[in-house]
Amino acid sequence: MEELVLTFDIGTQSMRGMIVNKHGEIVCFEKEVYEEPYYSMNKDWAEKDPNFYYEVLCRIAKAIKKKNPKAFDNILAVTTTTFRDSTICLDENCKPLRDMILWLDKREIDEDEVPLPKLNKFLYTIAGVKDMVNTQHKQSICNYIKSREPEVWQKTYKYVVLSTYMNYKLTGNLIDSGANQIAHIPFDYKKGTWANKYNLTKPVYDVEEEKLCDLCKAGDNIGSITSQVSKDSGIKEGTPVIVTGSDKGCETIGLSVTSKSKAAISYGTSATIQFTTDTYFEPQAFCPSYPSPIGGLYNPEYQIYRGFWMLSWFKKIFVNEEEEKEAKKQNMSIEDYFNSHLKEVPAGCDGLIIQPHWGPGVANPNAKGSMIGFSDVQNKYYIYRAIIEGIIFDLKYGLNTMSKRGKQNIKEIFVGGGASVSNEICQITADILGLPVKRIQTNEACGLGSSIVAFLSLGIYKDLDEAIINMIKTKDIFMPDLGANAYYNMLYDDVYSKMSKKLVPLYVSTKNIVKGSK
Repeated sequence: MEELVLTFDIGTQSMRGMIVNKHGEIVCFEKEVYEEPYYSMNKDWAEKDPNFYYEVLCRIAKAIKKKNPKAFDNILAVTTTTFRDSTICLDENCKPLRDMILWLDKREIDEDEVPLPKLNKFLYTIAGVKDMVNTQHKQSICNYIKSREPEVWQKTYKYVVLSTYMNYKLTGNLIDSGANQIAHIPFDYKKGTWANKYNLTKPVYDVEEEKLCDLCKAGDNIGSITSQVSKDSGIKEGTPVIVTGSDKGCETIGLSVTSKSKAAISYGTSATIQFTTDTYFEPQAFCPSYPSPIGGLYNPEYQIYRGFWMLSWFKKIFVNEEEEKEAKKQNMSIEDYFNSHLKEVPAGCDGLIIQPHWGPGVANPNAKGSMIGFSDVQNKYYIYRAIIEGIIFDLKYGLNTMSKRGKQNIKEIFVGGGASVSNEICQITADILGLPVKRIQTNEACGLGSSIVAFLSLGIYKDLDEAIINMIKTKDIFMPDLGANAYYNMLYDDVYSKMSKKLVPLYVSTKNIVKGSK
């Protein structure tokens, strides 16, 4: 009997279900794009009924079973991997008290609504991270609910992330791995435990310990599919559920990035670059490395909050009806249509440079987006390419910062996520970073990584190295063009790397003026 794992990759805009075999092959696949990824009651809010994801999972499972009933009946285990930093308040019966607030949500409270201890504020100031900490504190959903919805917080029995809730829905057990606790919650990322009262960051998101779930290790069997889930989804009752880790962590494993010479880039809604290391270090000051889905390892990360979401923004603002018709005529997506025009724009876009901070990151709370270098020769295709180059320039900054802090010598880049299917975007990445860019045999690296954790847990492979050799194959390699790389290096060193320092004071002034006018 073929060894198979059923994995669900629960994303912000879509969900993928796949049956994966021990050779890393996807035996059966199903995807559902959400008609409404979230709803917004106010500007910058993002909410969703968490039971929605369970319902989609069940529909996908039934569709997979219909496509390949033989493989479906041979599933050894089920795993899920979900997007991060999205939290749910559960009552004593583990039912949601309100809809989940997603990571995209940017609501804030005033600084004095849930005050930070004076001693901690002093220490944050001395450490030079006061602005960053204040922003995280004001944007932490637990603090918002404490202040603005106190009746909900009072009734909250457990405060959990989406992965924990999905574990509960599938098994009836409210338990999760430390590799999933990547959110505005009091977690000690170095130790892999809940933060105690002596932890310097605990007051920033001070959730009472009794409101937090039980923790286990990634790879643990946390229970089995219940009779109700079996009825709803078609998955055999009693099938083991193996807990893995967050989407980005699983994607890094699925891209084979497990040594200090490799880095993983996720071309996702939120663009990231991650390393894997057995030594804990802060990739940026006061920013933690996250626990890997593989025990004993960490994933330092640099994140561009709005990342390749910016291409969706571009499409909404700039794409016209004629271009949509032409793309359809050529049997292309609108993204592929614009990607096909990338080569028509020279490297560096004739000086048009974009800083891709359409949403502020953890370490740069005052950042905003900017475009500089416009001239009359540029058109929308220049803007499109400049967005991509700006994202990669910023990832280069993250690569350089993390390499220096972690003393790592990165020699190759592995890419995943939606935009990794584009040869043009992969080549631009290689040219800007000056490193080989590699794609594996599937674009579903996140689901593959989650499956790898399951195969290790089941004992199919003796260790991670053996699993990677058998399950991951490099399919494409994009080598950097040395001339383009030299030109990009000049743009990065002389322009991009200096933009933040020069523009942040203007961003702050703009923010204060806009706030004062309301």
